[in-house]
Order: sequence, then structure tokens, then C-alpha cells
Amino acid sequence: MDISTQKPQAGNDDTLPEDAAMKQAPSAPAPGHAPATKAPAPRAAGTATRRGDRIFLGLSRGSGILLLAVMAAIAVFLSYRAILAISKDQGNFLTTFEWDPNSTEPVFGIAVLAFGTVVSSVIAMVIAVPVAVAIALFLTHYAPRRLSGPIAYVVDLLAAVPSIVYGLWGALVLVPHMNGLFSWLDTYLGWTGIFSWQGGPARSMLTVGILLAVMILPVITNVSREVFRQVPKAHEEAALALGATRWEVIRMSVLPFGRSGVISASMLGLGRALGETMAVATVLSPTFDIQASLLDPGGGTFAQNIASKFGEANEQGRDALIASGLVLFVITLLVNGAARMIIARRKEYSGANA
Repeated sequence: MDISTQKPQAGNDDTLPEDAAMKQAPSAPAPGHAPATKAPAPRAAGTATRRGDRIFLGLSRGSGILLLAVMAAIAVFLSYRAILAISKDQGNFLTTFEWDPNSTEPVFGIAVLAFGTVVSSVIAMVIAVPVAVAIALFLTHYAPRRLSGPIAYVVDLLAAVPSIVYGLWGALVLVPHMNGLFSWLDTYLGWTGIFSWQGGPARSMLTVGILLAVMILPVITNVSREVFRQVPKAHEEAALALGATRWEVIRMSVLPFGRSGVISASMLGLGRALGETMAVATVLSPTFDIQASLLDPGGGTFAQNIASKFGEANEQGRDALIASGLVLFVITLLVNGAARMIIARRKEYSGANA
């Protein structure tokens, strides 16, 4: 048998160099087949090649820039008019318990307004947030479908009621029926001084806080309800598989997931409470004095004072009201900034990272 015709076996070191070169060389494409092409490189973020993408990118970017420009313009306008008013103020703008900017020697301050705005908003949040979260949990995890639908519809309708309607309801229905609650608070908690009551109409900070709580309740409920509906079913089913009760499922899976959404909903409600005007003006008996008791009539808020004083104010008085509006603007920015910081620290509970 001729040895030259035998093929080298696999693993034999006598493999010819020509065979190794053929194995390493790239194979030529088969006839009729186009050579393989490289995948296009990923496009950098923020770039667009199609006409529609470029138009949408320009519109969205322009909208963001326009929003920043409007906010900056509002801040510049308020700051300029506030500086004009404060420069003529004969008292301390931050600590004076008086509001008389229309006189030849104007004296005005925001101490009472800042106190009333913060106190009434805090009362509203303390009452509204737990109730709103409880309603949202009931609608999403407890109520049957035939019952949750009508209740959710009614809550949505409450969010659309105008502020003046709430104000009229507060003045004609809420205020006359607060005497029983005030008497009970004075009897059992009057020793604290915060809930002491000397009689008289119930046009106080507590009444305003309760009215604001009713007004912001639908906003917080609707947003929280939608957030709780986005909880992954796998989280709830895993907790149930481990033997958790329904409340334990809510505590361990639903509430941690929706924490950032509830905070955002609460900030939306707080923003409405801080800037509410007509309802507060209809219910509250404004006086430029800080009452130690929440049940005594008196006090004031920024929005209520601007609405009630703007019609009778001269140019100096309007500048003073604009200065108080600047303070409210700053308070709102600080509250929203604090909410963003809280949400940023709780990224692990956001829906995007679930």
C-alpha cells in the first residue's frame, strides 16, 4: 500500500503547513450570498436622524427650556417687586405682627401669615394622608370590583369640585357643626393649651385644616391608588406563598413599593393646601395675631391675605402682597425640593427598580 496516499490522523503532529493555513484562513462567501455586514454602532443618546424624531426632540427640549424660563421670569418679577416693598417697610418684614402697607409709613410683616399657612397645611396633611392611603388600599386590595368602581368614581368627582364650593360648604355646614368637637377637645385636651376653647364661632385654624384635608383627600387618594395598582403581582404572590396574611403582604410588599408614589401624592396635596385661597377666605376670621390655641378664631394665610387685600391695596400695598407671595413661592420650592430628596434616597422602592 502506498504510504503517500494515506491521510494524516487527527492529533498527528505531521499535519502539513498548507492544511493549517487553509484552516486559519477565512472562508470565502458562497456564490450568490452577500458577505456579512457589521451591525450599526449604537446611536448616542440625544441624537435623532429621522425628521419626526428631530421635531419631537426639539419640541420636548424647547418645552423644558420654556418651563425654566417661565419659572425664572416669575422669580425675577416677584423678587424685584418684593425688594421695592421691603425697602419702604418701617417694620421687620419677617417678625412684624401687623399689615398696613397702604399708609404713608407702611408697616407690614409675614409672621402671622407664615404661621397660619404652615399650621393649617400641617393639620390638613396629618388628617388627609392616613385616610387617603387607607382608602387607596381598600380600593385596590380589599373592596370587591363592583364596590371599588363606584367609590373610585365618587373620589374622582370630589377632586373636580371647585374651591369656592368647598368654601361655601365649610362656612354654612362645617363651621356650625364644629362646636361639639371643640367642646370635647376643650374638655379632655384643654389642659395642653393648644385645644383650649373660649367659645365663639369655630372659624379657627383647626377648622381651616379640616376643610383643607377634605379638599386634598381626593388628590392623594387617586395618585396613591394608581401607584398601589402597579405593584408587581409576583411580589404579593411570593409573600402569600411564604404564609403572610393580607396585611403582612401590604406591609412588606405594597407599602415599600408605593412609598415614593405616596410621598409624591402627599406633596401634590400639600401644594394645594399651601396655595388654597377662596375656601380659606370664606371660613377663616382673619386677624394679625398668633393664637396659642388652634380652636380660637383668628390668624391668616398667604393666599387668603392676598385674595382679601388685593382689591383695596394701592401700589405700595400690591408690592407688599407680592412680597408675601414671594415667600409662599420659596416655601413651595423648599417643600418640593425636600420631597425630591426623600424620593431620591428611596430609589430602591421605586417602580422602575422593582
